[in-house]
Amino acid sequence: MVDRRRGTGTWVPPETVEDIVRFHGHMCPGLAMGIRAAEVALREVGPHSSDEEVVTLVETDMCAVDAIQYLTGCTFGKGNLIHLDHGKNAYTFIRRSDGKAIRVSTLAGAFARSPEHAKLSSRVREGSATEEERARYKEQRAGRVEAILRASEEELYAVEELEGAEIPPVARIHGGSVSCDGCGEPTMETRVRRLEGRELCPACFGTAVPAKE
Repeated sequence: MVDRRRGTGTWVPPETVEDIVRFHGHMCPGLAMGIRAAEVALREVGPHSSDEEVVTLVETDMCAVDAIQYLTGCTFGKGNLIHLDHGKNAYTFIRRSDGKAIRVSTLAGAFARSPEHAKLSSRVREGSATEEERARYKEQRAGRVEAILRASEEELYAVEELEGAEIPPVARIHGGSVSCDGCGEPTMETRVRRLEGRELCPACFGTAVPAKE
């Protein structure tokens, strides 16, 4: 039996963490933060979502979202993972059956890098880091990952229960597609825009309408 009580350190088994890393492509502090956020959701809202009984609203598109998808079962394909482009490491989890909802938001400083790590990260991205600096960067990144996985929940996140949260509608399946009069590609009929008698996909509509000065 997995202990999902509030405490210090992750309860996700090492083999599951390895699966998440394979799913995402690499281990990093962002992915570790996603693991810890998903733990809160599983404890407070419910188990892995095989369908749409749990819906998640993510306010970022960073690495953490992959861990949340993997552990909660909320995905873009099922329509129960919704991206809100707010630029915040914050996540709202809602249970449809009774409307229970929580928002998990990163505490200031919980995800912060040391000045040295920030400088090394910039040099690695620019391609100017020496082999010694790359090794030091990897060492510090691994240390941050370990610290996140070992930290108490209270050191990482604020958890707020939301009263009367608006529950997103269940994903609809639209049957028809329309061939775009611009590119010819089949487009979901609910996304087609009409312009001067032509039925256009969003991309063609965007290029057909001149930008306002």
